[in-house]
Amino acid sequence: MSGDDDNRFRLRPGRVRSDAPKAGQATSFLSKVRKITRQQQAASGSSRSAKGGGPSGTAKGNNIIASGRGVQRGRGASFVRARNLSNGWSHRQPGSRRVIVKSRSVRGAGKSGKAAAHLRYIQRDGTSRDGERGRLYSASEDRADGDAFLDRGKDDRHQFRFIVSPEDAADLADLTGYTRELMGRLEVDLGTKLDWVAVNHHNTGHPHVHVIVNGRDALGEDLVINGDYLANGIRERASELTTLELGPVTEMEQRRKLMAEIDQDRLTRIDRAMIAEAGDRFIDLRQEPGDLRGQSDRTMRLRRLGKLGDMGLAIEHAPGVWKLSERLEPTLRDLGERGDIIRTMQKALRAEGAERDPMSFQIHDAAPTTPIVGRVIDKHLSDELGESLTLVIDGIDGRTHHVSGIDPARIEDARIGSVIGIGPPDGTGRPSDRAIAGMAEDGIYRPSRHLQQIRFEGRVPNGDCEGFVDAHVRRLEALRRAGIAERIDADQWRIPADFEARAAAYGVERSARANIRVLSTFDLERQIGSDGATWLDRRLVGAGASNLASSGFGNQVQEAMDRRGEHHIEHGDAARQPDGRIAYRRNLIAALQEREVARAGEELAAKKSLPFRAAPDGETVTGTFTGTMQLSSGKFAIVEKSHEFTLVPWRPVIDRQLGHEISGVVRGGSVSWQLGRSRSLGL
Repeated sequence: MSGDDDNRFRLRPGRVRSDAPKAGQATSFLSKVRKITRQQQAASGSSRSAKGGGPSGTAKGNNIIASGRGVQRGRGASFVRARNLSNGWSHRQPGSRRVIVKSRSVRGAGKSGKAAAHLRYIQRDGTSRDGERGRLYSASEDRADGDAFLDRGKDDRHQFRFIVSPEDAADLADLTGYTRELMGRLEVDLGTKLDWVAVNHHNTGHPHVHVIVNGRDALGEDLVINGDYLANGIRERASELTTLELGPVTEMEQRRKLMAEIDQDRLTRIDRAMIAEAGDRFIDLRQEPGDLRGQSDRTMRLRRLGKLGDMGLAIEHAPGVWKLSERLEPTLRDLGERGDIIRTMQKALRAEGAERDPMSFQIHDAAPTTPIVGRVIDKHLSDELGESLTLVIDGIDGRTHHVSGIDPARIEDARIGSVIGIGPPDGTGRPSDRAIAGMAEDGIYRPSRHLQQIRFEGRVPNGDCEGFVDAHVRRLEALRRAGIAERIDADQWRIPADFEARAAAYGVERSARANIRVLSTFDLERQIGSDGATWLDRRLVGAGASNLASSGFGNQVQEAMDRRGEHHIEHGDAARQPDGRIAYRRNLIAALQEREVARAGEELAAKKSLPFRAAPDGETVTGTFTGTMQLSSGKFAIVEKSHEFTLVPWRPVIDRQLGHEISGVVRGGSVSWQLGRSRSLGL
């Protein structure tokens, strides 16, 4: 063997061992050190919590660790562990730009229709920079296809929603490019491509971005994101990008921002800092000699405390020592929310070309206690990550009302300009409760006796007597769980003397949402010249102008009613009497509705190539429910047979029967639908 052979290195790969480390799994000495450090930190954190320290116990420490929400699970966990090892999140570092990130995960959003509703509302009119409809974009498309996005996520277990709001968003050159770069960094941290769309909103004082992410990763598996990454990691990445583009926040800039908060009627960063430092609600701001740097902070806080003192939320206990009110934080939060609401209401009124005195604004935290009637001037999400809606209503009472927590399904047909009525929850009892109370003898209800009675009367839809009584028993089961009824045996139920009142109160308690009616989907101008029965007509022949205010929308309604009366005179449906009053034809509402339905039916027949036939009162209508039509007289269901179709008044109970055979009896301008055992309308 030569000397060269002794010095030559030959690579001889061995066989792949079964215990080889998995891809992405670090086995270095540093990784082992980090693992042991995490375990020690977790143990020390647990012991602190066990002793009652909680989050506040570590607030002033240097070792800030994650909250523990899924630290060991989900994509982004390695990012979280790295930040824990390096003593906290970098967005806490001096000079970092503040970014607020809100997140929410919605289960089954594609199947329940919540995804489509949320996507529709974040693209609503007036959200873009120029006041137009919000534009949906994605990583590669400036105009993303929302329907295709929804279709891709329709079977996902959950959907992620984010709101990213940089404090200095107005200074960013391109909010869309910023969002794309942020989502790119998130994909790197999570180790997968994300299916997302976003909309930029400029309809508030702070531009922000709504991002929706479908719930599957690049491999088609459920996308599970680490809890602490959702809570902190996204905010850190957003802060890094903002700081990179605009540069670190200088001390002078930070001081200017804080000075601007001194006189604000909301919870500010100055307030949060003082609350965190105050012991037993006392904060000591006595001057310390030689502390020139702290003098500026002291002056700023004293000015803020002067403002809080005028509001009754702080008092100077001794020279330089202030006591903060225990109501300080909730009061300032409420004031901030109220200020935001008032600005929203004023903006909605200005868009309508109207001005109202803010003293006439009425903000309803729950369902209004007295009925409200008015036109919708704004309709938006109450919580921009959720589905419930907020309405701003210009009332006929001269007030402008703000009502939140509205179920979108209740006002699906309402548009800006539509007339609606909102009142307290319906406190009337169910027909089933009245039937149970009526059948009870000596406080005992017997299903067997009820069954005999209805068989004798023979008035149950489709003759399904057993199903009718079973529905009453199911109602009693629900009331039993609420402690209102008591089951003695299979055929005996104990019913209290105040059963109906308690059952009605139980219904109101469970359904605290406001009672909403869409009175007209058409605005006043379209109602004036309509050939159908409008909301104005019902007021003309009913309540009239008794509850109309002399200003605002009430005055507009009065003028519209006068013009509607002249319209009826011109078309022979009314005549002016010698005393100046207007006499309307008999059965005006029914005649107008019949006229409009006939006209709409003929127009629809030309499109369907199928003859239209009006359904007279008392006739049984049978056919396939194929759709709806919105007229000024109301909403009508299209019921088709093989050789003809008809239009009959719609009711919410038939919505789930779309595309199926339905049957009902036309009675007095309405329809009593007979939908079988599963849908008994007698309950």
